[in-house]
Amino acid sequence: MSEKFVPADSPEQLSALFGQLDGNIGRIQKEFNVTVVSRDGGIKIIGDGDTDGAERALRALMEFEKKGNTVNEQAVRYVTSMVTDGIEQELRELGGDGICVTASGKILRPRTVGQKRYTDAIKDNTIVLGIGPAGTGKTYLAVAMAVKAFREHKIKKIILTRPAVEAGEKLGFLPGDLQDKVDPYLRPLYDALFDMFGAESFARYMEKGIIEVAPLAYMRGRTLDEAFIILDEAQNTTSEQIKMFLTRLGNESRMVITGDITQIDLPDSRKSGLVEAIKVLKGIEDIEIHRFTEKDVVRHRLVQDIIKAYEKYNEGRTKNHG
Repeated sequence: MSEKFVPADSPEQLSALFGQLDGNIGRIQKEFNVTVVSRDGGIKIIGDGDTDGAERALRALMEFEKKGNTVNEQAVRYVTSMVTDGIEQELRELGGDGICVTASGKILRPRTVGQKRYTDAIKDNTIVLGIGPAGTGKTYLAVAMAVKAFREHKIKKIILTRPAVEAGEKLGFLPGDLQDKVDPYLRPLYDALFDMFGAESFARYMEKGIIEVAPLAYMRGRTLDEAFIILDEAQNTTSEQIKMFLTRLGNESRMVITGDITQIDLPDSRKSGLVEAIKVLKGIEDIEIHRFTEKDVVRHRLVQDIIKAYEKYNEGRTKNHG
């Protein structure tokens, strides 16, 4: 049996690391097959399991917490996975001032290295394609970067759009007029803006035309200057639609295109414009294609497990068909 000791900076740091009902430490114990206890102003690691890995994970979590990041179940899962893969040094990229402050006063920061590299790409490039599974923050972080640019007076308008493509439902069967029919498709964009601005400011900016949330079809024929434009769910665009969207780019504008190419809802006969755009735009200066992985999932822990399970299932199907 081996023992390790990791000193803590303060009782508050210890409390943050252990979490509610010691939930965070429970994850460390299970992952590395060790016992972890609070002793003498620090953390003692005991057991016949991977005490070295547990020590590295705890030290990484301490650095993570010192940079202002919240230590919760998702953070512990993420940090331990980075340690297991031997790439915990990449966690040094996380932390800092954050992207922006939400309406509730929360400082919004990237929660994974993939998210940090995504926001850096948006800062440094005119057009960014964010490709990856559900729950990685593709849309939410793009909206946060748009709000940051607006507050810094780098752009005058925020435009959010997505194709009104059904996921097993038909628009015609939904109640109400056209706006009522398309609103459900735009709801995730509204939710992100509510978080950033608050309901009152959001309504005021919408009324003034500073914020625009509309179906992709409304973009045709326009030139968008001094705007931050986000195309969400781009895997459901056709080649013609995404080309039309890209050519709306005006002076002093930025574009972010997000999508998950494993969740295409187009009819089988139509090819995804996003899949084609990834190939067409590759290597063009000032355009970056950023790919998220299941490690970047920041929703409920089961979302990450579900994505892995489907990837494994699809790999098996591909081998069998081969």
